[in-house]
Amino acid sequence: MRRFQEMLRGLYDWTLSLAAHRHAMWALFIVAFVESSFFPIPPDVLIIPMVLAAPRRWWQIAAVATAGSVLGGIFGYWIGAVMMDSIGQPILAFYGKEGAFADISARFNEWGGWAVLIAGVTPFPYKVITIFSGAVSLPLPLFIAVSIFARALRFFLVGWLLWRFGAPIREFIERRLGLLFTLFVAALIGGFVLLRYL
Repeated sequence: MRRFQEMLRGLYDWTLSLAAHRHAMWALFIVAFVESSFFPIPPDVLIIPMVLAAPRRWWQIAAVATAGSVLGGIFGYWIGAVMMDSIGQPILAFYGKEGAFADISARFNEWGGWAVLIAGVTPFPYKVITIFSGAVSLPLPLFIAVSIFARALRFFLVGWLLWRFGAPIREFIERRLGLLFTLFVAALIGGFVLLRYL
């Protein structure tokens, strides 16, 4: 366990170092892409220092992260649709979600759009839902539309907050924003469920 934590820390530090690279935008695109299908470090690790270093480019940074993440999500969808047994299951096992597939696959298409939204904006691993979506054949246009909305909402909000408030907002983003998104999505779903049964 300790070696695993050290490995993750090393991976985190390496990813963070890419923010200062002269090709940081490309690095962000690649990290956002692979994070949506298998990589454990979120693109926020790059977004935060990149926006703080160049605040006026916050929207470009958010757009690159969104594009990379959505395209990576489509790749994760393909893994679930075509290579679930050989690649998808080991990835889910790595994140401790291999048992969850059997539990929710029967209900996933009914609530799949909500699942993509939740994973797209909250700390829940988005990559798990991209693979699930492909494995259960969630309609691809729905998957892409919700992914664009969710990832743009998350990355553009992070970028805007850093542009507007600067370094003092960093701790809030790193420690509290995930919880705030979770509460927002829970309230949104609760509102729709309430309207459905009233």
